Amino acid sequence: MSDNVDLWALSDLATPWSLRVAVTLGVAEHMAQGVTEVGELARKVGCHGESLARVLRHLAGKGLFDEPAENRFTLNEASRIFLEPGPLRGGLNLDGHGGRIAGAWTGLLEAVRTGRPTYGSVYGLPFWEDLDAHPGLADSYDAMMVEGRHVPDPAILVHDDWEDVGHVVDVGGGTGAMLAGILRARPGVRGTLVDLPRTVARSAEIFGPAGVADRVTVSPQSFFEPLPAGADVYLIQSVLLDWPDEEATRLLRRCAEAAAPHGRVVVVGGVSADRAAGKGGLLLMVMTGGRPRSLEEFRVLAAEAGLTVSAHGEGPSGHFIIESRPS
Repeated sequence: MSDNVDLWALSDLATPWSLRVAVTLGVAEHMAQGVTEVGELARKVGCHGESLARVLRHLAGKGLFDEPAENRFTLNEASRIFLEPGPLRGGLNLDGHGGRIAGAWTGLLEAVRTGRPTYGSVYGLPFWEDLDAHPGLADSYDAMMVEGRHVPDPAILVHDDWEDVGHVVDVGGGTGAMLAGILRARPGVRGTLVDLPRTVARSAEIFGPAGVADRVTVSPQSFFEPLPAGADVYLIQSVLLDWPDEEATRLLRRCAEAAAPHGRVVVVGGVSADRAAGKGGLLLMVMTGGRPRSLEEFRVLAAEAGLTVSAHGEGPSGHFIIESRPS
């Protein structure tokens, strides 16, 4: 075995699965309330005491949780992160969308062999259809996406030139957090949120508290259908990443049609300035067949969709931004 690579540690599945079990059961929350004896913990979370002790003992050995006395487990600095709101808990919770993600990894070998997403082979339906068929799963996914985006950065234009922008369409904008951030920063701008009906139905809880509800309309639809036309900016934030080239081109074409003749199509996320864009994206291989792309790869898709790249650069928060205009 190499002195620099511990293959047993790299191939260990006990730790990631034990971690997910602990998060799913919510043991950290009970420990924070003073429940530390494993029998009482097991009663609180509804599981088998000895089995729970073995899982927690394994995690304590990895630096998560402490066992100050036999069968008594407490939080430590590392495990307190499980008390914080955010995408981590949703992503690790086996009872929600996180469980689907964990199981989807079993299709990686087939994805590598075939070059096609294998989520449908594992669960019986392709990823997006599976969400439609299971509303609770879809809600879990939407919530995780909102939490994962943290505070949206409204600086979405390469040169920050908003003088001719009066209307922004957020294409695939989820429940509207990004659009709300843009409208709060730009009081003279109107917005339209485009996403599936089940998703935009939750946008009122975002737009209302943000104080922008009077400047927003929603378009509950697939973004592969014709988009609301005539806006100045069509924003695609972290959406192209989820789709193979054929579907990504269809999405860009819909944006080009709606933006013609004078609008802009702005892509934030999923495209990088160089070939480093090809790194990572393994989960996308099995989930949807999507992938990260380089700027040159994006230019090819844009041209096929009837768009020409007009500007690109790094935004204030470090995101790479691309602006395109209808050819």
